[in-house]
Amino acid sequence: MKKISGTTRTNLLTYGAVTAAFVILQLLAGGGHISSSLRGQLVPICAYVVMAVSLNLTVGVLGELSLGHAGFMSIGAFSGVVACLGLENLIPAAPLRLAVAMVIGAVCAGVAGLLIGIPVLRLKGDYLAIVTLAFGEIIKNIINCLYVGLDDRGLHVSFLTNSGDLHLAPGGRVVIDGPMGISGVAPISTFTAGFVLILVTLFVVLNLIHSRAGRAIMALRDNRIAAESIGIPVTKYKLMAFAVSSALAGAAGTLYAMNFSTVIAGKFSFNTSILILVFVVLGGLGNMWGSIVAATVLTILPEALRQFDDYRMLTYAIVLILVMLATNNPAFKGLLLRLRNKLLPSGAKKRKGGRADGIS
Repeated sequence: MKKISGTTRTNLLTYGAVTAAFVILQLLAGGGHISSSLRGQLVPICAYVVMAVSLNLTVGVLGELSLGHAGFMSIGAFSGVVACLGLENLIPAAPLRLAVAMVIGAVCAGVAGLLIGIPVLRLKGDYLAIVTLAFGEIIKNIINCLYVGLDDRGLHVSFLTNSGDLHLAPGGRVVIDGPMGISGVAPISTFTAGFVLILVTLFVVLNLIHSRAGRAIMALRDNRIAAESIGIPVTKYKLMAFAVSSALAGAAGTLYAMNFSTVIAGKFSFNTSILILVFVVLGGLGNMWGSIVAATVLTILPEALRQFDDYRMLTYAIVLILVMLATNNPAFKGLLLRLRNKLLPSGAKKRKGGRADGIS
């Protein structure tokens, strides 16, 4: 019988922990032990977890700072909603329609990430961060100028005019109304769909990290010159990580958008990109478990602190500072390392360079 490797055991532990959390939350929700406020946050939490894990692939594993991740989320959100509404008659079942829409949103965002990455990834450091920030704002402003209608003849698209220029047939509807965004959509996103998307994201990211391509990506992060000297194609692997990260963000955008009846491009602004980056940094660069925990806690925390009224965001900021100080304390990090060594299988303990093993 073939022995299971430490990496496989670690990945299975990750999937099992996420599944256990899903089952526990479902049982609590079924018993009425979860508040309506928290229940309404479950789908956004799933979307933010996927966003954090996908951005960690770019920032933590590839080692490149991207400040335009919300732009790819917006591409997935708007393309996914348009696809979902266009498939209403063809695919009546909401779960299947949502799944197809998420795939379409992921493809659109992945293609955009590939096209943007070709010129952008030739830069590095602060220059790359500024350019990705600019692209995120460009995407937001393009969507603000976009009008899309849907009728029996198909899709109608118009820029910089108004919805009246779409020339829709009787019975047609405006899907994207420029700065007004999308409104009047029946939400079909569910916590179960979010859970499945998290598992798919973890499967894709963890398997990429532990593959030959993942090792090449981490080699580029650690020492680009040394990686180039042994023949690793820099552009190929950078584009691979960036496109996969963008595609996952697009799927998360579709899940997020289909949870609300109204969506505007302003929701996917620079502030959202910074929020996702906070999840990644707070959870630890290359630490997928940390991204999951940070995205969950920091999404719930503002609502949990609502009782403090005017001091809510001040308390939120203080908590962030204290957590960052604690996680950068050598004694605290040593305690976490000892706890990890007790919990992980013996094969995982011996693995070095835990920055991007998905659990450290």
